[in-house]
Amino acid sequence: MNEPPAYPFRNPSALEPPPEWAELRRSCPVAPIRLASGDRALLLTRYDDVRQVLSDPRFTRQLDAPDAARATAQESGGVFGSLGRSMTGDEHRAWRQLVGRAFTARRVTAMRPRIEAMAGHLVEEMAARGQPADLVSGVGFPLPVWAICDLLGVPDTDRDRFSYWSDTLLSMTRYGAAEIDAAQAEFDAYLVALVEAKRAGPGDDLISELLAMVEGLDGRLTERLMLSTAKGLLVAGHETTANMIGKMASMLLADRSRWEALLADPSLIPPAVEEVLRFDANPGFGMPRYLSEEVEVAGETLPKGTTVVCSLAAANRDERRFEQAGELRLDRAPNAHVTFGVGPHSCLGQALARVELQTVLKVLLERLPSLALAVPHGELERREGLIVGGLERVPVRW
Repeated sequence: MNEPPAYPFRNPSALEPPPEWAELRRSCPVAPIRLASGDRALLLTRYDDVRQVLSDPRFTRQLDAPDAARATAQESGGVFGSLGRSMTGDEHRAWRQLVGRAFTARRVTAMRPRIEAMAGHLVEEMAARGQPADLVSGVGFPLPVWAICDLLGVPDTDRDRFSYWSDTLLSMTRYGAAEIDAAQAEFDAYLVALVEAKRAGPGDDLISELLAMVEGLDGRLTERLMLSTAKGLLVAGHETTANMIGKMASMLLADRSRWEALLADPSLIPPAVEEVLRFDANPGFGMPRYLSEEVEVAGETLPKGTTVVCSLAAANRDERRFEQAGELRLDRAPNAHVTFGVGPHSCLGQALARVELQTVLKVLLERLPSLALAVPHGELERREGLIVGGLERVPVRW
């Protein structure tokens, strides 16, 4: 038998998808792969198959099962260890109902003016430091950290610590097991103290509201789940959006006609954000699932104990679902991409991510209309060794 290919696949460049995506969609939609741990899993690359699996409760997040494939050789710590200890079934549904009641679209919409003001401040600071500048460190990472700290009632003075803790949690090969475990112990201790402080002195923030709901429900949401919630929102609330800001700007500036079209018609900003989310060629690992019983996918019977990885980005380029899927079209509508997942584990923070991406794009267009990449887009460097994809730097001039 041939050795399965190593996964994740390598991108030809930071903004180009791996050629394996299209080939597997055509010829092998349920493909054997070898993870960094050496374990075997199956990769799904077609849109319908990814939607099926993410919507099927038989595909679980019990990634700490004895026969589940490990993403990395480190068995403790890290995002997959956390996923394996996550809620399932009734407990998970109760948790989502609680967080959904607090994490409302109205709350996020109310944050928009403050997010716009902070984005403007960061862009002005970056411009004052002179050009060329790095859009990632100047705007991409500080803005989502500030926004999630504002939402959760966390002092944003700790944002550098959050970035490091997030990187270790999301590490595949960048950090060793000892460093990951030490960083996560620090993170847990910080969050324990934060939750206790909110319990003693509630404020107008998400953590305080969740704590009030928990007490009203006789402790259905335990402290362990409270900490898991805070950690998940802190990590997902800044890391993925921070990376996406740099990738979004790079995709739009790689072809100047895209940027000019947005300058001419700002009403294209919302659909343009959806399209760059769909078109992202550098998203990271994908969504893993563990099969609790035998299931058929794409005409194949998958046995109980199988680990599958759903490539959301490959599914987003499925020609069966999206006309001219390999083209970035700013006015694409409808655009039912699966970047935020589907089903019971879809991203709770997607409304906040959309507000941040739309707002920062609006501010950049208004404040720096002549913005351009300071290097050829083929020279942009990917962030390596993490579960999530991103760019190390996005050098820009104006």
